[in-house]
Amino acid sequence: MKRILLIEDEANVVSFIKKGLSEEGYEMSVAFDGETGLKMALAHRYDLIILDIMLPGKNGLEVCRAIRAENDLSPILFLTALGTAENVVIGLDTGADDYLVKPFKFIELLARVKSLLRRSTAHAQPGGQPAEEIYRIDDLVLNDTSKAVTRGGEPVTLTSTEYRLLLLFITNRNRVLSRSDILEKVWDVNFDMGTNVVDVYVNYLRKKIDKDRPVKLIHTMVGMGYVMKEA
Repeated sequence: MKRILLIEDEANVVSFIKKGLSEEGYEMSVAFDGETGLKMALAHRYDLIILDIMLPGKNGLEVCRAIRAENDLSPILFLTALGTAENVVIGLDTGADDYLVKPFKFIELLARVKSLLRRSTAHAQPGGQPAEEIYRIDDLVLNDTSKAVTRGGEPVTLTSTEYRLLLLFITNRNRVLSRSDILEKVWDVNFDMGTNVVDVYVNYLRKKIDKDRPVKLIHTMVGMGYVMKEA
């Protein structure tokens, strides 16, 4: 049974989420403030953490940073009433994997939960010593075995979602990918999530691999989507 930690201070939201996910077969633990939630997250192993941003004590951004500082890679889904691109980017910068803007329908939350859990399971490291899978474009190198990324020999630190997005681009170099393609492959959903999440992540990835570089690798194809290419 998958274990989920919900860190949320609104009792009605807690009741709504806990009831729905428990009925779906998930084992739910709840914390009503950031300090307690952080202690629980670090003391136990959870398959997913659902984390509100506006919390008493430590806010969700502080909790997320502290979890990632302990090298805990549990998937984190932010709940936020602040849905602007700027606020989303701030949240993703702390190491969250996805976000959901309040108010939301349970079916949308469930889709995000299932997607994050599937991705986490699919990317678990297998046993043994598999052959290294290395992809290159210009001076960007992605090692899909060690999950290491460098550009010009310098390491690039990515969140797990940014890494999946970059892997999708580099394995489809010179191919235009629509936003729907990216949502399906990176977020594992085949419907419009009603957010600009793709654009936010693409822009954030650009800052990490293209900023201040003479050769830009991620290009916008107006009206069509994005493409990774050298020219």
